[in-house]
Amino acid sequence: MKGNFYTFLLFTGTHGKLRKIRLPIYIIQVVLAFSLVGVMTVAALASSYAKMLLKVSNYNNLRTEREVLRSQNRSLETVVNQANAKLDSLESLAGEVALAYGFADAKRPRFSPDVIALATLTNSTDESSYPDSLYAFSLLQTAALNARRNSIPEAMVADFRYDRSPIPSLWPVRGQITAGFGQRMDPFSGEGAFHAGIDIAAAAGTKVFAAADGILFHSGPDGGYGNEVLIDHGYGIMTKYGHLSTTLAVVGQEVRRGQVIGAVGMTGRTTGPHLHYEVLIHETRVNPAKYLRG
Repeated sequence: MKGNFYTFLLFTGTHGKLRKIRLPIYIIQVVLAFSLVGVMTVAALASSYAKMLLKVSNYNNLRTEREVLRSQNRSLETVVNQANAKLDSLESLAGEVALAYGFADAKRPRFSPDVIALATLTNSTDESSYPDSLYAFSLLQTAALNARRNSIPEAMVADFRYDRSPIPSLWPVRGQITAGFGQRMDPFSGEGAFHAGIDIAAAAGTKVFAAADGILFHSGPDGGYGNEVLIDHGYGIMTKYGHLSTTLAVVGQEVRRGQVIGAVGMTGRTTGPHLHYEVLIHETRVNPAKYLRG
């Protein structure tokens, strides 16, 4: 270097000519400055890109975790709703039993000797008397409600000894029970679900019979139940017949035990031909299998 210049000597070959290039010092400084800026820019871009990749990765992880939590939340909501439904059902039954037997409060109603004798029948441990106990319980509840108004239906109590027609003890269709009452695995979602009745497998078109005497309360489609029939047997007892291919009764019609009310089908939410059968006591679903004979 001499003065304010840098001198560069270039040889083109062994016997080539010598070339001399002189560059002012400020040009070298400008080139070095631009080179330094370029390196810093590339480093900044690489750092920014790396941060962006990290953020994208974190976002994908958070989105996956959110979907997992949302799925778990839906499952927990289903479990909580089922638990609440069971709790409400148990509370309703407990209240009805307390009311029927006079344990609801200190000012409980007093029953006549006939009603007390009827209550004694419901305490029987004999399996064969279960349908009679169901019927007796319904009468006791009605008697308890009327006792508050000092009017006990003595004719109804006496009638229990002879009339058992409202008890849903007849099989609505003959077949194998493929799904029982209570907790089970839902065939569509694969998750635990509460089954409010029993499923009886039978060939499509098999006749469906009324389980007891009553009045046809509903006949037609009902969401996942498909075509259904709902029969009111009195004393707070009702039966439901779902997934029917056809219904053979009209609303308001009086039906008798063993009367054909429809045919087995696959309407509604079902995986095969069968009858979904429910028993309701004061709008509370109970296990129908306990009332079926045989």
